[in-house]
Amino acid sequence: MATTRLDRDQVVDAALRLLNEVGLEGLTLRRIAKELNVQAPALYWHFKNKQALLDEMATTIFLRLAEEPGNLDEAMTWQERLIEGQHALRRALLRYRDGAKVFSGTRFTRTDHAVTMEAHLRAFVAAGFTPGAAARASFIAYAFTLGFVTEEQAVEPMPGERAPGYDVAERADLIGPDYPLAAAVGADLFLDYDARFEEGLRTIVAGIESTLGPAAQ
Repeated sequence: MATTRLDRDQVVDAALRLLNEVGLEGLTLRRIAKELNVQAPALYWHFKNKQALLDEMATTIFLRLAEEPGNLDEAMTWQERLIEGQHALRRALLRYRDGAKVFSGTRFTRTDHAVTMEAHLRAFVAAGFTPGAAARASFIAYAFTLGFVTEEQAVEPMPGERAPGYDVAERADLIGPDYPLAAAVGADLFLDYDARFEEGLRTIVAGIESTLGPAAQ
């Protein structure tokens, strides 16, 4: 096998490409090494285990998101900023199979995200939040987005792809007439994720307004 000089970015790029093919469960260091035409031990010079690689993958996803031309501007209300930021995060996660699972529970490997975080917190503080309340409000919205996209990708792993077992009509037939309410809500649970995400975000914003927002302090 030919010797290839690797750097961390090459490994991460290969891992993100493979992620869309095999998903998180199928993403192994051995599989990535094969993709890069190297022996698996070569990867351990850069990443001691799969979790270290996932941390770097999540960092890369975030930094690519931060580099994109955004729709945020200084004239936005904090509510608009929060909603737009979570829409951008969802779009970034949906580009990758199991993108939300990769992102969840990982630790950023660099401090570049502090630039985006500082600007976000400054906007919230300028709107009347305390720094702590701004951070907690942002985390609540972030956690909602991660959880939502994790569930969304279980049903629709990639755009245009639907996992078996989530047909709404079949679900209603299986539950049967003894549980008519449970049978009837399949479409509310497993269809139209764009509308449901928007609805969820507005619910989150309403809760933040009443508990952490400037009027609640």
